[in-house]
Amino acid sequence: MTSEENKKLKDGFVGQQMIVLPPNIKKLAAKNNLTRLFHLTAIGFYPNASFHHRTRKTGSGQHILLYCTSGRGNIYINEQDIELTPNTFFIIPKHTPHHYKSNDDEPWSIYWVHFTGAFADLLYERYATSTPLLKKVAFNEKRIETFNAIFNLLEESFDEQSLEIANLKLMDFVSTMIYIKQLDPTQNQMDQIDKSISFMKKNINGVFTAETFAKEQKLSLSHYSRLFRNRTGNSPLHYFNQLKVQKACQYLYFTDRNIKEICNEIGFDDPFYFSRLFKKYMSISPSQYKKNYRSQR
Repeated sequence: MTSEENKKLKDGFVGQQMIVLPPNIKKLAAKNNLTRLFHLTAIGFYPNASFHHRTRKTGSGQHILLYCTSGRGNIYINEQDIELTPNTFFIIPKHTPHHYKSNDDEPWSIYWVHFTGAFADLLYERYATSTPLLKKVAFNEKRIETFNAIFNLLEESFDEQSLEIANLKLMDFVSTMIYIKQLDPTQNQMDQIDKSISFMKKNINGVFTAETFAKEQKLSLSHYSRLFRNRTGNSPLHYFNQLKVQKACQYLYFTDRNIKEICNEIGFDDPFYFSRLFKKYMSISPSQYKKNYRSQR
């Protein structure tokens, strides 16, 4: 490392923010019933971070989220070179050796946080199930406001209530990034299963086979069915029928339509078949559902 690089790192970055929780506060967060399953241990923002780099030969004891808003840099992990660019984020899993560095010509600005706990592990698993692991997120001022609110809370106090609020806000910050595609489909081009589900919802009164759904997406039945089950946990027809039943529940609850009329709305010719299907999904007949829930209105 050159003397200039050493000086830059020693001086830090103009506008940098960083909080590392003291050991006793980490223990408090790990014992608190509201935060023990998900809590941060360190958080910060490094703007225009020239010469920023970090190597952890045995990894970190926590998961690390790196969110880039400008510039670029590289993460070296599991024999991969991953470039972090504006409006992308990456989560480094705990106990995984890694190295990352800001680009010399276009130094990155990154928001970062170390987080841990059993729920944090589950969230990471969700994140890692979809590829690529480098995720795109459109810039959102509210996301930055949430991050700043977390930082300000901890900067002012490490009392138990501040820890609780900060970590609950952080859970929202991290989870909404991980589930960005589900929460805002416009962030990414809809894939074939998204399109298929959209087709089902728009044609809820239709009668289709799994083959029809597969052809609609220009996929073989076996490939389509496998993709659909991986995404939803259900077969296409099971999922479609579930949508129909949920639509029927809305009609039963909010309207005065009778069973036959509702059948026509959602594509069933036989009210008896519909009633059996409804009971299979809801464990109650349509008429009993209407009686039970309309009385609660």
